[in-house]
Amino acid sequence: MGPTASGKTDLAMALCDRLPCDIISVDSAMIYRDMNIGTATPDAAFLARYPHRLVDILDPADSYSAADFRADALREMAEITAAGRIPLLVGGTMLYYQALLQGLATLPPADQTIRDRLVQEAEQHGWESLHQRLQQVDPRAAQRIHPNDPQRMQRALEVHELTGRSMTELWQEQEAQRLPYNVTQICVMPAERKTLHERIEKRFHIMLEQGFEAEVRALWQRGDLNLQMPSVRCVGYRQMWEYFDGLWDYPTMIEKGVIATRQLAKRQVTWLRSWDNLHHFESADPNLTNNALKLFDGIII
Repeated sequence: MGPTASGKTDLAMALCDRLPCDIISVDSAMIYRDMNIGTATPDAAFLARYPHRLVDILDPADSYSAADFRADALREMAEITAAGRIPLLVGGTMLYYQALLQGLATLPPADQTIRDRLVQEAEQHGWESLHQRLQQVDPRAAQRIHPNDPQRMQRALEVHELTGRSMTELWQEQEAQRLPYNVTQICVMPAERKTLHERIEKRFHIMLEQGFEAEVRALWQRGDLNLQMPSVRCVGYRQMWEYFDGLWDYPTMIEKGVIATRQLAKRQVTWLRSWDNLHHFESADPNLTNNALKLFDGIII
């Protein structure tokens, strides 16, 4: 685990060189095809040497949930262990890790009619009004979900409309879904926030040099994607999309893209600081690989 641009992939490669590991991506953006540059998806040569499962599995117009990830990850983990190898999960989507480790409540499938109506209501009255409604039907969820997080707010209201019960109640009734694996949890991040910010800005400019603008423009020109979709709302993609829509000039797009990525990293760090049973490592530690390998001493394959 680790925030974006923290060096997770470098450690994963080193572990794969020393242990019989197969990598499973835990990234809610890398699941989409044709979104490789802005998600920092490894190139074909890299993937040939270090194959990643759950990368490029969906069209950007498709929906995907934490429950979908859990089912897919468990299937891939079973295949890997059946082959006598170690599943190595690598990525920064903390909600996916949580779903895998703790299980998920039994929630109803999405209802597009309700979702569209909630979006229309938000466009007329603002998301704040929907957040106030959420406070009435599910106060604990309203406390958890920020008014600027429309996707989660929409889902909580949708669940209440479909079931007549709050999402909080359904989560509390969640049956134990014990993960049938011994888990070693590793976190990689720079000790200094400034270092992480510098790495994020540098990587954003590298993505631009690699053709990020053309990648997003191809998606923008498809005509079937919009800013309400999770794929387009990925950091960097949303800001470039808004640049194409004329909301920003090019320098402002870069500034907003870097800021959005830093905000993502901050949210990831917040998750990780409260995460249980986590081994923390400094990204720049020259002994990072050896120190991480010590966690696997005596492992039985």
